[in-house]
Amino acid sequence: MFQPKFSTTNNLLTYISRIEYAKALIDTAPLVPSWEAKFRDEALTRTIHFGTKIEGNDLTEDQAKQVVRMPDIIDTQEMMIKTGLLARERDIQEVINYRNVINWIDKQQQFKTTQVFTEDTLKTIHRLTVFKLIEEKYIGNYRDKQVIVKSAANGNVVFRPPVAAEIPYLMEEFFAWGSSAESRTLHPLFQAAISHYQVVHIHPFIEGNGRSARAFATLLLYSLGYDFKKFFSLEKYFDSDVDSYYQALLSVQQAGEDLTYWLEYFCYGVALEIEKIKSQVLKLSKDLKLQKQLGKQVALSERQILLLEVMQNQNEVTSDDMQRILPNVSVDTILRDVKDLVSKGVVEKRGITKGVRYTLKS
Repeated sequence: MFQPKFSTTNNLLTYISRIEYAKALIDTAPLVPSWEAKFRDEALTRTIHFGTKIEGNDLTEDQAKQVVRMPDIIDTQEMMIKTGLLARERDIQEVINYRNVINWIDKQQQFKTTQVFTEDTLKTIHRLTVFKLIEEKYIGNYRDKQVIVKSAANGNVVFRPPVAAEIPYLMEEFFAWGSSAESRTLHPLFQAAISHYQVVHIHPFIEGNGRSARAFATLLLYSLGYDFKKFFSLEKYFDSDVDSYYQALLSVQQAGEDLTYWLEYFCYGVALEIEKIKSQVLKLSKDLKLQKQLGKQVALSERQILLLEVMQNQNEVTSDDMQRILPNVSVDTILRDVKDLVSKGVVEKRGITKGVRYTLKS
């Protein structure tokens, strides 16, 4: 059976500690719910754009966002007409496909790891990934010929995967490990990173292995409770330095099948990304006293959060201050927002009539 080999280094322990700390803050931070849709949409766009860009897709992030925002359109011609995109149909199809992959993953995350760590899961991900992109006989099926891996950045050959005859045996071993008690004792990030590597290494499909591997690893993290509220995406980290990504994958073979450096690379990327999200979350909920006071998260609008940030910076605001902060919002709407903050116990009103001041409740 496949037996991953690695050392638990100080770097790995540090990265895991940072990730767990950031995860706890994100999971419990007050005021986050009203921003969850925004964070999720941004993470979804990053995942789909950079997850395809690393494979050579030429759509810009803004173009990818247009495709992501039309989840019901699956035809490239219709997408081009509705969005006005001028791009290669293949590039649009790749983004449509990966959007469908991530949407499918979202529906599977409630299942246990033993239910998602299967050959059927990986093949389903592959079918969605390469729909209309390759010959029908290779969609969701293992390859029957040799392939090479070239860098999308410079076209150089970076890896020669195992021969096709070995694939069924190697994949059987991989899934046996995934369902073993040994794999379940590993930290979820280690399970995901090892799975990511092993699928890329075996390269079981004629095309779409990288996207399938990353999507499979994402699903594993979700099923293990590490979805980070879906604010999270590793794809931009991988794409930011494609050579480093490939070198980290190649390091395993160069080190005699030792996964340590790859795990460090992977976990460092998660730590970087999740700490960026943590900073965004904390910026919107700076005063953690609110959490202790309210004992729960509070759903607020974007306008209300903006008002709270100003109160945190200058202690108190007047009606005139709020109108300057929100010049395109009616006075009645602003007053309704503030009244709601008061009723939720977040803000208190001081004074009467023209002398009214609003402050964060102490």
